[in-house]
This record gives sequence, C-alpha cells and structure tokens, in this order.
Amino acid sequence: MKKVYLIAALAMGLTAVACNSQTAADADAEGVDKKVMTAKDYVPSKAEVDSVSYLMGINFGSFLKSYNFGELNYNEVLKGMKAYVNAKGDGNSEEFFKQFKYSPESINNAFNAYLEKRNNYESLLAKEESEKFLAANAKKDGVNVTESGLQYEVVEQGSEVVPTLSDTLFVRYKGTLIDGTVFDQTAEGADPVSFVLKDVIKGWQEGLQFVGEGGKIKLYIPSDLAYGERGNHGIKPNSALIFDVELVRVGKAAEEEK
Repeated sequence: MKKVYLIAALAMGLTAVACNSQTAADADAEGVDKKVMTAKDYVPSKAEVDSVSYLMGINFGSFLKSYNFGELNYNEVLKGMKAYVNAKGDGNSEEFFKQFKYSPESINNAFNAYLEKRNNYESLLAKEESEKFLAANAKKDGVNVTESGLQYEVVEQGSEVVPTLSDTLFVRYKGTLIDGTVFDQTAEGADPVSFVLKDVIKGWQEGLQFVGEGGKIKLYIPSDLAYGERGNHGIKPNSALIFDVELVRVGKAAEEEK
C-alpha cells in the first residue's frame, strides 16, 4: 500500500505551479510600448476563477483516485479546504495546525489507517466474490477444472503442436475481471504478443498447454494462479481473472528442435 504524505505532496505541487508562473512584471518587460497597467487589470474574471476552481478539483480528484480513497463526503472535504484556506499564520508552523486540532503527522496517520482498512475490505471482498463466481462457473457445461483450481474451456483444439514451458508463444488475448471489465487485451489488428511460457502467470502456464498451435481457449484463473494478494495494474488483490486466448504460433525451444 502506498503511504500518504498529503501535506508535503500538496505543498510540492503548489510550489511547482508557482515556480512556473510568469509574473506580471516579467510579462510587461517583454513587451514594447505597453500601456500602464493597474492592479484592477489583473483581477481574474469570473470565468477564469470558475475554470481554475474546476481544474483544482480535477487535480485534487487525481490525488484521491491515485491513492484509492474511494467515495468521500465531499461536503466535509470542502469544509476542510475552506478551514485551511481561511486559517491564520504560517502554514509550515506547528501553531498553524493547532487551529485544526490535528498535526500533519496525525493527519497522515489517519489517512494511512483509513486506506489500509479500505484495501483490506476490497481485498477480502474480491476474494469472496471470486470464490463465489468460480464455484458457480465450475458447474457449467464445457468447463473443466484441474487439481490446481484452474478452470478452462477449449474453444478450438488447434494442431498437435502443443507448447511446453520453455517454448515461446505468440498469442492474441483479452483479459477481463469477473464483472466483465476489460483490463488488458491485444490491440485490434496488431501482431500477436510473444513470451516464454514459463515467464507468465501460473494460470497461463498450465492452461495454454491444453491447446495446440492455432487453438483457442478460455481460462478462468483463481487469484492464487494469477496476481494473488498483491494485485496488478487495474486488478485488485485476490481477483479471479478470465482470459480468452488464441494461440497463434508456438516457437519451440532450440533444444527441442534438435
């Protein structure tokens, strides 16, 4: 789980924006025969304020999403933002944070405890839902179940050229979660992707040996044969996965070809 250091992160982000901003004096210095500007000329319009406000929301939303805070009470989020903006004093001092009865350390600790609880919830929920799905799927016609718990359906058997773990496979595939969400797939019209079979997840290592070159197979992979408790990009921990795979070609290992 990523640790949150919110105060430092937001401060760095705002500093970066400030450092990249061009001052009015700099802008004036670049021009020739500029009219004399007054403070009123630099008051942002309502449209500018609205636009920047929305963009600030997107920026903060990106932070919330990247750390997986989930659905929050946005009325309280706004309340906290206003409290911070309207607080008096130096934002880097201990006295400043006494206005909120929280220190930066206690805020970060609260965030991390909350995120740990959320991640545990999502992990256990994914495990329960995956087990329920696989139990029901195993009873369907055409679905085979191996000792490891892998489930598969042979769509097309293919040739007698069956891969081994040391072979290089060329495949097209689509990976989905049990709710149908596509998390990865071969781009339409693209060449097959290649890999040595022993280098991929266990569910593929076992499952792709059930078809030959030119074959197609549907794999239902328990989480312990996929990404397990760690998950992966777009895949929550303990998630069962579904793959539709076309085994386009099998590149036999050199020692097998001799």
